Amino acid sequence: MAYSEELASRIRAALAHREAVTEKRMFGGLTFLVGGRMSCGVLRDDLVLRVSGQDYEEALAHPHARPMDFTGEPMKGFLYIGLEGYQRQEDLQRWLAQALAYVDAAPPKRTSRRPARKSPGGIAPRPT
Repeated sequence: MAYSEELASRIRAALAHREAVTEKRMFGGLTFLVGGRMSCGVLRDDLVLRVSGQDYEEALAHPHARPMDFTGEPMKGFLYIGLEGYQRQEDLQRWLAQALAYVDAAPPKRTSRRPARKSPGGIAPRPT
C-alpha cells in the first residue's frame, strides 16, 4: 500500500527534536518508532497513532478519528486520523504529542537475556 509522503515529511520534521527516532515499514505504510516503540505512522492518507487508553477513548469523540481496524477488529490504543483531522499544523502537533506522551510513559523495553535460538541444521531421523 502507498502512503502519503507529504504527511511522512511533516512527521519527520515534527520529530526532528527527538532522539532515537527510526522508521519502519509496517501495516502497509510507514511507522515511526521512538526509542524502539511505535508512536505514529502513515497509512495511505491517514495518520496512525499509538496512544494511552484514556487518550484513545477521548480521541474517538473527535469526528476525524476512528479505531485502527487493520486486522478486522479494532486495536485498542491505535487510531486512524483522517486528513481533515491533521491538515492544520497545530492539529498534527496535538495528535503527535499524544503519541509521544504514550511512548514517554511506557516502561523501558526489556531486552532478552536468552541467546537467540538457532534452528537445527537438519532433522534427526526417527528412532525405529
